[in-house]
Amino acid sequence: MKAYALERYGAPLTVHDLPEPIAGPGQVVVEIDASSVNPLDEKLRTGAFKAILHYDMPLVLGHDLAGIVVAVGEGVRRWQVGDRVFACVGGDRIGTFAERIAVAEADLAPLPANLDPSAAAALPLVSLTAWQVLVERAKVRAGQRVLIHAGSGGVGTMAIQLAKHLGAYVATTVGTANVALARDLGADEVIDYRQEPFEERLSGYDMVLDTRGGDVTTKSLGVLKPGGMLVSIVGPPDPAFARTIGANWMVRQVIRLGSFSIRRKARARGIEYGFLFMRPDGGHLAEIGKLVEAGALRPIIDREFVFEDTPAALERSASGRARGKVVIRRTVDA
Repeated sequence: MKAYALERYGAPLTVHDLPEPIAGPGQVVVEIDASSVNPLDEKLRTGAFKAILHYDMPLVLGHDLAGIVVAVGEGVRRWQVGDRVFACVGGDRIGTFAERIAVAEADLAPLPANLDPSAAAALPLVSLTAWQVLVERAKVRAGQRVLIHAGSGGVGTMAIQLAKHLGAYVATTVGTANVALARDLGADEVIDYRQEPFEERLSGYDMVLDTRGGDVTTKSLGVLKPGGMLVSIVGPPDPAFARTIGANWMVRQVIRLGSFSIRRKARARGIEYGFLFMRPDGGHLAEIGKLVEAGALRPIIDREFVFEDTPAALERSASGRARGKVVIRRTVDA
């Protein structure tokens, strides 16, 4: 089986011939028709999380997939050979930059009827991230005010649409070239960060989704009202995350100290700060699929690459210039 993997952190992706995946108990093997690239893939390639996420080499990257079930393992009841599915994989089971992969049956959801594999593959990680921040963590309700940073990115494009579906008033930050896209996605207030500081324009918000990090995280505290919530997907990780991953004592202390400043500043303002690292969930993804079929959500695709150009797809995503998602399709239409 062909797959794109790295031999060591920091190395480029290269094609490898790897053993065929086998469906263990509770798993299915999926023939991958399409995948997509996320910023997380480049961070894993460079070793940004090697202290807390441990992988064997060669490491096949990729979290998103759309494809067809070709084998089922012992105890699998939800799926059968021939089912068309999409999924996000995580933990030690990543590796969708490949022809096939073994996936836990609980991570899979039915392919939305109105999407082709490329469009479906653009959804899983970013839509699950938006869902777990807005629905699970923040419990966004109609009438609340939500700020979503980087509204033209993969997570941002999904989060704007989902927040609007939930009935929120949505503001977002984008570059000049993406103002029209953000408005088309439904944002009520679009701030061109090249022209205007968001922290000088916005105030009294209930929730901020931080996808940028750095100074943006700190400045976001100023737009929230007391009792508001700031959720970051780029860090710094908080002690709750350390407990979730079962980090050892040393790593827990490093994470606690690394997030101490932002947590202290948030507490001083009466604001809740949290870090979210998306987890695969086929049940949530099935709910998202229903919203897609109903027309409430749609994937935004920046560019599509063939499987043989996977390294170029990763490079495009890592450039920071992509609008929406970069997709990898194993075959192209004639």
